[in-house]
Amino acid sequence: MIAFILDKIFYSALTLFGVVTVVFFLFNVLPGDPAQMMLGQNQNSDQLNIVKKKYGFDKPLSKQYILYLNDLSPISIHSKNKNDYSYFDENYLGIKLLSFNESALFLKYPYLRTSFVNQGKKVSTVISETLPNTFILAFSAISIAIIIGLFLGVVSALYKGSFLDLMIQLISTIGMSVPSFFSAIIFAWIFGFLLRDFTGLEMTGSLYELDDYGETFHLKLKNLILPSIVLGIRPIAVFSQLVRNELLNVLSQDYIRTAKAKGLSKFNIIKDHALKNALNPVITVISGWFASLLAGAVFVEFIFGWNGIGKEIVNALNLLDLPVIMGSVLVISLMFIIINILVDIIYVKLDPRIKIK
Repeated sequence: MIAFILDKIFYSALTLFGVVTVVFFLFNVLPGDPAQMMLGQNQNSDQLNIVKKKYGFDKPLSKQYILYLNDLSPISIHSKNKNDYSYFDENYLGIKLLSFNESALFLKYPYLRTSFVNQGKKVSTVISETLPNTFILAFSAISIAIIIGLFLGVVSALYKGSFLDLMIQLISTIGMSVPSFFSAIIFAWIFGFLLRDFTGLEMTGSLYELDDYGETFHLKLKNLILPSIVLGIRPIAVFSQLVRNELLNVLSQDYIRTAKAKGLSKFNIIKDHALKNALNPVITVISGWFASLLAGAVFVEFIFGWNGIGKEIVNALNLLDLPVIMGSVLVISLMFIIINILVDIIYVKLDPRIKIK
């Protein structure tokens, strides 16, 4: 178990390093100057130089990259000079380990820096305000997909070759083919605009919204319905097809025929024997889709006005807010890794033949 954990930590750190490197250099070679975006049209050369010095834009790209890795690392070196960019100020949270002539070694929490647009607001604060909303949306979507997908898959397998089976497969194929952003536009227009008087749903809205007086936030669970359904359409199609195929494979095994010969009902055979043994590959897909929904909810959140990390990423891309983009991508990548580790552990619980070494 210890070797398994160490192995996962090593490859996770390697993955995050690769993500940081690719995203950092990708957005630094794109056209556009974040300093100019921050100052707007009313700018002069002196103001531009001040902003560039404040955020480290005046340094070579390689130096900026090293400084960013230094901020992310839990063990980092910082200058003692208050005028240096790497000075350990109040934005950092940690303790000093060693002191040198002009610098010091610190043990700290990874620092994601501050937003270029919301000046002074930490990226960690931005993510903490938006990530829970995205998590709730993704969890709702995957829950809908699991329930409906399992049901349709079991029904399709039990009635293989029937008209019902063909209809389920047809609907699944359509569901997998339609992009989420197109489904979002259609659902918002039909159920949030044309049928609004009957559904009571809005075209846009987030989980919490200000009242008419702009004083207090109120919980609006109905705003969760449309985006979660739209986000769950494609995984429903994938789950139903996968459950059907795996269940048909399991139902052809000898032990299933033995259970039938003993007089067990079809319901008990599915519940106690077939479905459990068909779930391993399904769990792999579910975990992957849940992680994908966290990252792939960008367009759905933007269309429905859902205040999640996806919408924040779109706004950051438009404004070249690199710290927010980097922080969001890092957090999503970390969640991918954590989910994959949890899946490996769940495998052991479901199938005793699988051992963690």
